[in-house]
Amino acid sequence: MRLEFKYSQAYQSPFLVKRVYEGSKEVNLRLDVMDEGTPAIRKSDVVIFNTAHWWNNEKTQGGKNYYQEGDYVHPQLDHMIAFTKALKTWGKWVDHNIDHNKTQVFYHGITSTHYRGGQWNSGGRCHGETEPILKESFLQEYPEQMRIFEKVLKAMRTPVVYLNTTKLTDFRKDAHVSIYYLERMSPEKEAASLGRQDCGHWCMPGVPDAWNELLYYSLITSGRV
Repeated sequence: MRLEFKYSQAYQSPFLVKRVYEGSKEVNLRLDVMDEGTPAIRKSDVVIFNTAHWWNNEKTQGGKNYYQEGDYVHPQLDHMIAFTKALKTWGKWVDHNIDHNKTQVFYHGITSTHYRGGQWNSGGRCHGETEPILKESFLQEYPEQMRIFEKVLKAMRTPVVYLNTTKLTDFRKDAHVSIYYLERMSPEKEAASLGRQDCGHWCMPGVPDAWNELLYYSLITSGRV
């Protein structure tokens, strides 16, 4: 089988909605307006959306004077409430701007992180893990972000293929980049990486290959290839 594609493009928009800047400094996040790059995807054959990991207090200034709707800036807003508002904005945008007869829309769910002893910025570790989790009872609680997305999805008119890899990735505590996120590890860099490990992204090849197989299967069964 020969497949031909004109091109593929990745747009970096970790919140999907618009980030507001003053000069080079990010000051607000517009929960009611999609990111400026999204109009370019209207004519795409396949679109894969994803957002979740950046929706935390560290990435959103603790929700203080950060989230904006219209001209109103919320003095304080919980990041999960903001996430819900942003996903509703995304859902409405997809319904009004995507022709599902021409464009197949996917949403890739949140993937698991496996920090122990802290988070990404507080000494969390995953180095030395060599086996996956074997017992389902040891898995993490299903993320609130995915329950929110599933509610938004039910209210949408546009068919969206939901690539829910949350549970699949939760088993793979052994598959993260860990200390090897730095190129050409010198002894100095290796020592530094031990204190700041990456237990949220994945090794290549590895877990992302399984995502690609699921994506390819979905495209085949939908008649897109």
